[in-house]
Amino acid sequence: MMNYKYFPHTEADLQVMLAKVGADSLDDLYAQIPDDIRFRGDYRLPSEMSEQEVRQLFERLGSQNRQLTCFAGMGVYDHYTPSVIPQLLQRSEFLTSYTPYQAEISQGTLHYIFEYQSMMAELTGMDISNASMYDGTTACAEAMMMAVAAGKKVNKVLVSAGLNPKTRRVLDTYALHQGIELETLPLKDGVTDLSTLNSHLSPLEGVAGVIVQQPNVYGVVEDFTGFADACHERKALFIMDCVAADLAVLKTPGEWGADIAVGDGQSLGIPMQFGGPYVGYMCCTEKLIRKMPGRIVGMTRDNRGQRAFVLTLQAREQHIRRQKATSNICSNQSLMALFVTIYCSLMGRQGLKEAAQLSYAGAHYLCDELLKTGRFQLAFDQPFFNEFFVRYDGDVDALYQRFLDAGFLGGVKHEDGILFAVTEKRTKEEVDNLVKIAAL
Repeated sequence: MMNYKYFPHTEADLQVMLAKVGADSLDDLYAQIPDDIRFRGDYRLPSEMSEQEVRQLFERLGSQNRQLTCFAGMGVYDHYTPSVIPQLLQRSEFLTSYTPYQAEISQGTLHYIFEYQSMMAELTGMDISNASMYDGTTACAEAMMMAVAAGKKVNKVLVSAGLNPKTRRVLDTYALHQGIELETLPLKDGVTDLSTLNSHLSPLEGVAGVIVQQPNVYGVVEDFTGFADACHERKALFIMDCVAADLAVLKTPGEWGADIAVGDGQSLGIPMQFGGPYVGYMCCTEKLIRKMPGRIVGMTRDNRGQRAFVLTLQAREQHIRRQKATSNICSNQSLMALFVTIYCSLMGRQGLKEAAQLSYAGAHYLCDELLKTGRFQLAFDQPFFNEFFVRYDGDVDALYQRFLDAGFLGGVKHEDGILFAVTEKRTKEEVDNLVKIAAL
């Protein structure tokens, strides 16, 4: 008979173990522990509950959360999530699966990861995609290390000031412990300037890579004409950090001539869910495939000629070449990669474009209406997509509090202004109500 319902050891098991160590009882086993540090009281644990009581408890806790209408972005966006996705993700073969070490019994998992890679490669216009990464910030940091590894003895990386500050902080942390020197490329009128890039690429010590963001942290869609050529002339890699959903309509990293494309896939339908889990994507040109961290799923044929999926190019990290690895990251956000795969399958090319176009139209309508109030000024006279940065002629903190009081997450306070974002979920009525509050 067991002493506790969820403990596997019976009284007989305990006696056998005690006899093995030469103790007569559990008290005898712990006799060497001084009495003044032994806990004698009752544990502060709640009493047991029925299933219905547990459900009611969590409903009460959940009701304490305020559901705000979101006009905030800066890397995390409130996009539509088709209801079929959570239902499929909750299937036990997806939700409880771990890493697919045995390819012969993991064909389903390997298949959807292969489809994820194919979709991300198409979305970014790049040759190769890996099997996903933790999130967008660490994906960017891994790209930084890829550039240094490819550059061999060159350890300097240039980073645009238009990069999200959260991502930059992660880069700083990785660089500190990898001996990598980071140098900031200042912005000119809200964009990364080609002449500034050329001046920073000129020194003889060389540069391993250049990191830019599209759209940048201010929401500006930058023109990177000539950037790839400038980088490649100095044997530096051109790295683009992009909002995944925006690539449905914007020029892809592949079209800009990028060597590595990274970012977060959260904008592809993944709920904001208090900051995660999300999924980082990483794509690159074929020549860099052996420098790419993480895993790659490949398609082949078995001895019967049937299509099969396998893990490929992973030995450098987990097995015989671990000490020579560019990175020792080996897990991936497989469940979130499946989320993105289902989302893209459901939306299709046209659906992705329509969602992006609705976000664009909503952001430009909000911007125009805010400017009409006379209280706001667009910080940069540059094209933007679904996010824009404005300055306010009053008390920004007071304005932000008014938004919150009215049930709006009214943008993100950044530097001396506010960064507003609009997605396809926002209605004209919601935009108009936000503007009314802003005009007070």
